[in-house]
Amino acid sequence: MYSDIRRLFTIGVLIAGFAALGCQKKAAPPAQGGGMQGMPVQTAAVATAPVPDTSEYVATIKSRRSSTIQPQVSGTLTAILIHSGDRVKAGQPLMEIDRRQQQATVASQTATERQKKALFDYHSLQFDRQKKLFAAGITSRDVMQQEEQAYQNSKADYEASGDTLKASQQLLDYYTVRASSDGVIGDIPVHQGDYVTQSTALTTLDSGSDLEAYIYIPAERSADIRMGLGIDLADNEGKLIEQSKIYFISPQVDSSLQGVLVKAPVRSAPDVLRNAQLVKAKVVWAIKPMPVVPVLAVIRQGGQAFVFVARKQGPMTLAQQVPVTLGDTVGNMYSIRSGLNAGDKVIVSATQFLVNNMPVIPMGG
Repeated sequence: MYSDIRRLFTIGVLIAGFAALGCQKKAAPPAQGGGMQGMPVQTAAVATAPVPDTSEYVATIKSRRSSTIQPQVSGTLTAILIHSGDRVKAGQPLMEIDRRQQQATVASQTATERQKKALFDYHSLQFDRQKKLFAAGITSRDVMQQEEQAYQNSKADYEASGDTLKASQQLLDYYTVRASSDGVIGDIPVHQGDYVTQSTALTTLDSGSDLEAYIYIPAERSADIRMGLGIDLADNEGKLIEQSKIYFISPQVDSSLQGVLVKAPVRSAPDVLRNAQLVKAKVVWAIKPMPVVPVLAVIRQGGQAFVFVARKQGPMTLAQQVPVTLGDTVGNMYSIRSGLNAGDKVIVSATQFLVNNMPVIPMGG
């Protein structure tokens, strides 16, 4: 048994020796000397391009032909003839208010007007008779003048009663609430049977035309506001909806918002922009030449934007990390407010592998 253990030990030592010898034969030769090689990169020259100087605000779309429908008389709603979302024409009946009391008033005033007319007709005949008698010398001037006065009084009463009746008849028409213009009916907060007054909001009517963008610009920029300034209206994703220009500037600062109200006309169709909708409004203050770089050249670290610039340092080219201040995008380019000059070579490839002052081999640009 002892001899078997010794034989196994000897075999293990031999196997270990052969393994060590194999490793020595496969070991890689040491690297030969030489300088550090650079990473191949693509570069692009910084160019200048006309770039708009802009500020972005929130705009509220409002219609100059959007209105709240309120009754002109008080009473109980007897009929609602429309539904929310209905498209109506100007003058179309929308609701009915109980008119029975006003109808009774019109009937009473009609009877009064007839009574006044009968009295006026009587005094008219009497006045004509007295004028003929006076001309024939049968009655005195005093009698004729008394009848003339009675005639004038009855005429005034008749005309006044006619005016009162006409006003009551016109008021009767107010018990039918009509659309003031073409448009779309909004929410209807009232119900049939409700008692309404002249201050009750029955519904809204939105024509969807004559839209304006209301924009409040901070007061500190009031000196820069001028008529004709360009306004770019965009949706929440930044997609351009339409371009417009300022055509109204408020002469005073809004005390609650500390901003100056400006307005710009909106020509988009009602299915694109609606009354009370909020959109982005970019005010174009000026257009001036600025350096621009490809979007691929810009990297961000901790909220700061950087680019790598390929710069010669003796026989080598190094990738130097340069902080930049970005402006607006121009197509697939970023405008640069500060940090670069025209002609600088920015690196546009493999930027995720670069570190400051790393050797590179520019391949173009």
